[in-house]
Amino acid sequence: FGYVFNYVAYRSGSGSFATEGVVGEALLRSVLPANVPQTITGGTPMFGGALMMVLGAMVASSGYGWGSWKTILTQGPSRVAVAVGSLLSLTAVVAVTVLASVVLALGISTSLALVEGVDVVLPSVADLGQGVGVAFLVLLMWALFGYLLGTVLRGPALAVGLGLVWSLVVENLLRGVGNLLSWVETLTTVLPGTAAGSLVGSLGASGGPEGAPGVLTTLSGTQALVTVLAYTVLLPLLAVLVIRRRDLA
Repeated sequence: FGYVFNYVAYRSGSGSFATEGVVGEALLRSVLPANVPQTITGGTPMFGGALMMVLGAMVASSGYGWGSWKTILTQGPSRVAVAVGSLLSLTAVVAVTVLASVVLALGISTSLALVEGVDVVLPSVADLGQGVGVAFLVLLMWALFGYLLGTVLRGPALAVGLGLVWSLVVENLLRGVGNLLSWVETLTTVLPGTAAGSLVGSLGASGGPEGAPGVLTTLSGTQALVTVLAYTVLLPLLAVLVIRRRDLA
């Protein structure tokens, strides 16, 4: 969608809800290869993160409904080993998703550049690596958030529902209220969505009414990175602790 809306708006000369107020030249630049790092990260704080959170919740909670958690844990492997293996598998899926997105984005953007007759200028290795790293961390954080919800709630429907409400509704409402109440504004600075959006925003991806939803500049790049890293460490630890101590009967 990062390419579809912008390129269609550029070719048609008319804006859409996602491109209103953006000039044609800027729309074309946004779909060229040099902009791939911003493109692959722009959708991760909200919609991409929501999809990964659903995946994490399904990975953790489905085993309770199917009885597979109980079966495998009664056959020998320790609870910690099984939980760590499950988390590593989830991490691998996130990594493959990010790499596939990069390959797809490079292919689409290069094709559009050739169609439009402009020079194909690839992003630098440093910029591309930074974009891949940020996309991976943000998506992994949301996947782990979903995994923890699925572990605690033991039901995919409830875990997915609460996770989506939190990421798409609650955090946005809190940030809106934060403009009126200082203590709420302080609270929002440690929320996962704020950290993810600010980390992506530090790369130059635009947010707000004319940019990607969820992209913020609330925190500095360093603050956002530290917060996201803290979540990627804390969330799996909490999930493993719950699995280790829970009665599976």
